[in-house]
Amino acid sequence: MTSEPTGRTPLLVLGKITDILDAFTLQAPVLSLGEIQQATGLPTSTVQRLVSNMVAAGMLDRVGDRVRIGVRMAYWAGAAARGVDLLELAGPVLRELRERTGETVALFRPERGLRVCVAVAETRHALRREMHVGKIAPLHTGSAGRVLLAWDGTLAESVLAGPLETITDHTVTDPAALRTLLAETRRDGFAITAAERDDGGSGLAAPVFDHAGAVTAALTISGPRIRLTRERCEQHVDLLVGAADRLTRTLGGRPPG
Repeated sequence: MTSEPTGRTPLLVLGKITDILDAFTLQAPVLSLGEIQQATGLPTSTVQRLVSNMVAAGMLDRVGDRVRIGVRMAYWAGAAARGVDLLELAGPVLRELRERTGETVALFRPERGLRVCVAVAETRHALRREMHVGKIAPLHTGSAGRVLLAWDGTLAESVLAGPLETITDHTVTDPAALRTLLAETRRDGFAITAAERDDGGSGLAAPVFDHAGAVTAALTISGPRIRLTRERCEQHVDLLVGAADRLTRTLGGRPPG
């Protein structure tokens, strides 16, 4: 008599559940059972059984005869975010920067080849760029992406090697041009962009570093171009870079040597 099969079964099931969750992407947020089966390689009967159980548990939600990531997952994600020291420490910095600039201030981190907003202090203006915790954007667009790539060579090469999607007329899709812009960002210590992710928006970003001198996040100020002009962005640079440096020091981080 042995307990080995009992010990392995839950781990195997968790692995299959993870495979199913990993099948969902920004490009394919809603999937049929057949699409999940093709993405995971799991037997059809296994997919049917696990998806039914995951729907019952709130991990997945049904959309007609298809499924998507369950809303309940957002609660778990929120709990995870609250446990990260960076987010707890960033809150006062974001709010102070929001009050001094009047614009939306956010913190972005890289995740699976994209960038995700992990903290935000929204502007009090009625006219604003849409921003929320969990908002995801491509890394090759916008000031936050520019900063995250400029100080992470491995991530930059990975992004530059793949297709650079055109989102607006101002999206940089030429790898050589983007490589030049990344070098400029690293030299300047910040990035300013306009209309790369949406036609009406602009923003600026600066890096936040961890204890090893690696970039861990991008601190950003963003707003509508009609208010956050290039000139206004340049006026905010010192405030932004100072806030990013303060957050780096608070985290016990240091700029790269």
